[in-house]
Amino acid sequence: MQIIEHSIIGTRSAVIRLRRPGSRLQIVVFPMLHVASPQFYAAVTERLRRCDVLVVEGVSGRSVLGWALTLSYRVMPVNRRSGLVVDTIPYRSLGVELIAPDVTAAEFTRSWRTMPLRYRLLMWCALPFVTVAQLFEGTRRLLSPEVELNDLPTGRDESYADSELTEHAERTFGGDRDERVLAALGELIHTRSAEPIDVAVVYGAGHVPAIVRGLADRHGYRPRTGEWITVLEA
Repeated sequence: MQIIEHSIIGTRSAVIRLRRPGSRLQIVVFPMLHVASPQFYAAVTERLRRCDVLVVEGVSGRSVLGWALTLSYRVMPVNRRSGLVVDTIPYRSLGVELIAPDVTAAEFTRSWRTMPLRYRLLMWCALPFVTVAQLFEGTRRLLSPEVELNDLPTGRDESYADSELTEHAERTFGGDRDERVLAALGELIHTRSAEPIDVAVVYGAGHVPAIVRGLADRHGYRPRTGEWITVLEA
């Protein structure tokens, strides 16, 4: 199943609707990118207003670590020729019930510090180069095949999976955060499955494979339909 698609027309994100027999509650997963065209966020906003519950990603609180790690994408709209903006959706002002199960900045920092020092230093050293590349090449990269994401690992993903750095990074940036959102969804399924409601899951695309697998394995929810939303036109 494709989550983020690249083609000659541009880059698109698949909005995935999951259902389970015997449950009236449906789950709609919105794979997000931190930076995209304004039209993408407008299209997502329109659909979120029609949902009944929003389960939204977002590390709460502030930290120097969080500021530094997010700089690599926040710098992209500085290049005005890109036409890109950082996520502009006013989640708390949509008039829809909101659940924010993500970790706090302090919890994320603690998780970061469990990563071996040599890998943290490597990421700190790479960050300035990544940030500069995003500033000047962000649009090109967003419109390149490397942005594609599927629910199954590619050959390149499998080769990286053998890396100890990849293992630690996935645990730090996913790990507890994926478990938090799955726990929140599990509670909604347990208490509200008799209600005919749409629960929107608005999380970064990188989290979506783990969320979809977790919903299938733990609760029997499986993708039934999908809808493409254009992230950026070529």
